[in-house]
Amino acid sequence: MFRIAICDDEYYFRQELKEIISDYMRNKGLIFQIDTFASGEDFIALGIEMVKYTIVFLDVNMNKMDGVTAAKAIRTISKEIFIVFVTAYVDYTLEGYKVDAIRYLLKDSNNFKSTISECMEAVIDKMNYTVIKKVFDFNESKREISLDRLLYIESKLHKLEFHIMEQKLKIYTMYETLNDLERELRGYNFLRIHQSFLVNLKYMNEVFRYKTILSNGIELIIPKARYKQVKDSFIAYQGEI
Repeated sequence: MFRIAICDDEYYFRQELKEIISDYMRNKGLIFQIDTFASGEDFIALGIEMVKYTIVFLDVNMNKMDGVTAAKAIRTISKEIFIVFVTAYVDYTLEGYKVDAIRYLLKDSNNFKSTISECMEAVIDKMNYTVIKKVFDFNESKREISLDRLLYIESKLHKLEFHIMEQKLKIYTMYETLNDLERELRGYNFLRIHQSFLVNLKYMNEVFRYKTILSNGIELIIPKARYKQVKDSFIAYQGEI
């Protein structure tokens, strides 16, 4: 999942930038979360928790703590966060190089939306991030889906239910066996936690008391016979990311 922070003291610009980035991420089939912050102080107050963000968009000209100062504070915590400066002025480019900013974007540019897209492409390229898609012949329609958007598959009443995050959570069905899907998705971080559930490890937040809680709050039961293997697989996956 891409976690993105937008730090800008202009409310309307925060919302505009959030919408542009959200459209880009959805069109690419990427799973993401965007949090907004009204000041540099608010973001820096996260401390070590800043490292959970892949990218931070910083307005250079904020009141009190400006974007450059915030960027320097970020770099004391992490060298890996991608920093993007966004501003209405062109006279801070050198400061961007000092904190290894990946891009410097002008708010009032006529092609602002396309520069955001190019910026995101550059970040994804540096991360060597590839979107893995597969075509499934659902009962509703034949669709190509990003495996990043597939939360889990449930076997129910002789058919499979695919729980997929699009604009909102949607369910598509297919007449197939879960054993076949488990083989097809082997190597893509899907875990069989139950005879009826094949779950994307990316969305498992917790494993305890013979159940797992997914990132959207759904609870799925884990049988006692599978519990240790599921718990060990979950811990191993958490150690890899």
